[in-house]
Amino acid sequence: MLIKKNTVYKAFGLTISSEIFLPELSQLSGVGNGTDVVIEYADLSLVWAQYTGSAKHFVIKKDWLLFRVPESAIFLIQHGRKILVSPMNGADEDEIRLYMLGTCMGAILLQRKILPLHGSAIAIDGKAYAFVGDSGAGKSTLATAFLKKGYHLLSDDVIPVTLNHANVPIVTPAYPQQKLWLESLDHFGMESTDYQPLFVRDTKFAIPVESQFATEPLPLAGIFELVKGDHLEICIQPIEKMQRFNTLYTHTYRNFILQRSDLLEWHFELSSKMMNKIHIHQISRPEARFTANELVDLLLTTIEKEENKYDYSSN
Repeated sequence: MLIKKNTVYKAFGLTISSEIFLPELSQLSGVGNGTDVVIEYADLSLVWAQYTGSAKHFVIKKDWLLFRVPESAIFLIQHGRKILVSPMNGADEDEIRLYMLGTCMGAILLQRKILPLHGSAIAIDGKAYAFVGDSGAGKSTLATAFLKKGYHLLSDDVIPVTLNHANVPIVTPAYPQQKLWLESLDHFGMESTDYQPLFVRDTKFAIPVESQFATEPLPLAGIFELVKGDHLEICIQPIEKMQRFNTLYTHTYRNFILQRSDLLEWHFELSSKMMNKIHIHQISRPEARFTANELVDLLLTTIEKEENKYDYSSN
């Protein structure tokens, strides 16, 4: 396990001090007073042993989450400020980092009452647009198609969203990396030998995007939910009224944490405040063919039609 004591990083709008080397993140120098999140090694075996009879993988309380990944590590996330990691013998450090930057950071954001949407976010004309959907829906592939057109990435996988003083939702950049399936690499003419495969998922790869990473927070102007269908044409329709709450809940990263962490009321209130500030659409794309480039053109046209509906000047 590679270790760098007291290395400080910036990601998800947070300053992170970590004992574990995190090459995916941007390192900071000259950090001022304190950090937002501390990542440390700890022996959590006795803590986990207290709960093995009542839980398979997760134990969740208010401001406290404990989970175990077999043959990898036990993780404890506390009060939105600390991640403790207890690696198992022979654990792969790449797999441990996947969970640290995924589930652990998602829990940190929720504990800090920052909404983590599960998807990719792209910067378009000074605003952020999020692509959400189930695993395999094409979120990262669509984001890559936008990058190929010269746009910039804000986040892939976990999108941090907060509200400003005017209740405008703001997307904070996560870190400059995407995850793409081999099939998507092939469609874009990208050689898999140029990239590092993710642990276990040997057909999914880590794609650095430092040169096309948006480093400043931007107002969230729209959310597009991607779904796959057996039809031949792309269909797009607005998501209206109460269905918007369901969309935001469904695509909140690790949403099963909300109820057991006493965060359902907060989530509902935040969702309510977001509703009249953004547009939300569902896009049904044909599963049988590659549509990412067509979707870019369709979304840019849709965004142009919607851009005058919401006022971001109070941001």
